[in-house]
Amino acid sequence: MSKDTLYSKSGTIATITLNRPEKYNTLRPSLLADLDDALRQANYDNEVKVIILEGAGDVFCAGFDFSGGLEHFEGIREENYDPGMDMDLVINPYKTYLTQFMGLWRGLKPTIAKVHGYCMGGGSEMALCADLVVASDDARIGTPYSRVWGCHLSGMWVYRLGLAKAKYYALTGEWVSGEEAARIELINESVPLEELDQTVQALAEKLASIPLTQLMAMKLIVNQAYDNMGLQSTQTLGPILDGMMRNTPEGREFVRVAQDRGVKAAVTMRDEPFNDYSQGPVDQHPRKKSELGL
Repeated sequence: MSKDTLYSKSGTIATITLNRPEKYNTLRPSLLADLDDALRQANYDNEVKVIILEGAGDVFCAGFDFSGGLEHFEGIREENYDPGMDMDLVINPYKTYLTQFMGLWRGLKPTIAKVHGYCMGGGSEMALCADLVVASDDARIGTPYSRVWGCHLSGMWVYRLGLAKAKYYALTGEWVSGEEAARIELINESVPLEELDQTVQALAEKLASIPLTQLMAMKLIVNQAYDNMGLQSTQTLGPILDGMMRNTPEGREFVRVAQDRGVKAAVTMRDEPFNDYSQGPVDQHPRKKSELGL
């Protein structure tokens, strides 16, 4: 396992830490491979009952890494785009990032996503695949790809929300705070940032007091209900549409701006008209752990 993801175990609780804080823990193949290895390690270890997923630094995960002209995603670069091969990349279980995202869901041990700072795009898709999600009140959870260069991937934004909210956030791409996300039941709970670590640890310990076989059985029956509602077919269509949206004229322009003028310029172009995410007022930005000494 490389430094992109860290793995640790304390008693019956395993913790997986996304470890690219200087890049806002953005997703690239090396990190996703590490996540897969860590989930496999935790699920093979019969001592582990509960898995916590967190992000190092001030951000949980700011989505996919589209810097550097996507040189680390060879199969989806504009000059290599082949619709058929793109489909193979995004829905082939041996290649797709959804295998790692859904490792949080498919593994029978309960997973808890501990969200702080920004949890955006693919980062939100990943976090919402966890069984339980606890966030800081001022976390920012959203899908700015709704505006350009993407589509829902895991479907969890749809399955976790009712129709009205699912449709609203799908169409606007607006963020929702951790506090609001808990209120509308996108996630399970939100707490002040200063209490996040303690709250998640207490929840993990509560789960760890239950027999592992009970945890597995109860997780499996809930998951099966959502599989019966068509989760797999949603996860087939979403990534295919995502590939199409990455290669519209607007999607390609978004990446060209990121390559020629930097990611910040592309993000500004996308979000400035909405006055949100990094382009919003400073008082709407999530607080930083580093500034609070956490």
